[in-house]
Amino acid sequence: MADVLLETAIANWEPRFTANGVEASDYARITRVLERWDEWCAAWCAGAEEHLNLADEALRDGRRRSAGEFYARAATYFHFGKFLFVHDLDQARAAHTRAVNALNMAAPLFVPPGSRHAIPFEGSSLVGLFRAPHENGPHPTVLLIPGLDSTKEEFRDVERAFLDRGMATFALDGPGQGEAEWTLPIRPEWETVGEVVISYLQSLPEVDSSRIGVWGVSLGGFYAARLASADLPIRGTIALAGPYNLGATWKDLNPLTRHAFEVRSYSSSPEEAEKRAWSMTLDGYAATISQPLMVIMGKRDRLFPWQDGERLANEARGETKFVLLEEGNHGCANVVYRHRPLGADWMASQLEVSER
Repeated sequence: MADVLLETAIANWEPRFTANGVEASDYARITRVLERWDEWCAAWCAGAEEHLNLADEALRDGRRRSAGEFYARAATYFHFGKFLFVHDLDQARAAHTRAVNALNMAAPLFVPPGSRHAIPFEGSSLVGLFRAPHENGPHPTVLLIPGLDSTKEEFRDVERAFLDRGMATFALDGPGQGEAEWTLPIRPEWETVGEVVISYLQSLPEVDSSRIGVWGVSLGGFYAARLASADLPIRGTIALAGPYNLGATWKDLNPLTRHAFEVRSYSSSPEEAEKRAWSMTLDGYAATISQPLMVIMGKRDRLFPWQDGERLANEARGETKFVLLEEGNHGCANVVYRHRPLGADWMASQLEVSER
């Protein structure tokens, strides 16, 4: 009998994985031998181990840059092992811990290097990775916000698009995400999250406090729009593939996504999760956005209809650019060459970055 959950994962996520650091040959090799969803996490952790071994070997040989790349790939594989594996939280948390450790090993070896920052928040911490171009700062900086199942461990290629254009990046694990998912539930009120994080960024000498932008993907696109709706010192916002109202799309979401939201919103049942999903809305918030906004959607998105992005763009009151990619899937992961350079160029313009 076919494992529907496994088929859902394999059918939907290959473009997402390969667009964010997974080797295409590894994806095929790891997934083709799987027969049950229960095998998913262990298989990806085994794949991560191979890259950890390559990293250790490179580090022993003094090849620091290569070691950083291998550690980062291992972190990504560990992350993708646990990203929707919420039915076995012991396995998921063990894989998550190893993803964090691998990224911590990689960060100082990156070119340019990264530094880990923990921001106190409601008795817990929001953890982010900061990277800045080699030139002297302070730097225009872009806050990168993951979605329901993504984390900072997934963002190396996203960071590169902004770093190459002279912007620093801060990849964040917010409530319900990555390092914060074990202590802080998913919430719609990202205005408060944004206020704390942006205030922290403004305190860093490497950050130009007057030139901060926000980029978010999937549910992170929703969070980015909520930040844009608040009175925060943001110069430009990119919302990629986010919902307008999560509750309105609930019944069309695949079971893996619904279960992940249930667990990471700390809901006690599927019914409570659906009720919480209806609170994840831009109704009453989109119309207060007055800063520059870019909304990017894929016409073939299976999770959130592209019309959600069109509605957000139409209701926002500021300078708005709506980009609809005809072939784009969820997150437009299958056409990253179309939107990553476009979004990074647009953000560089909003943050007044000199052409490089």
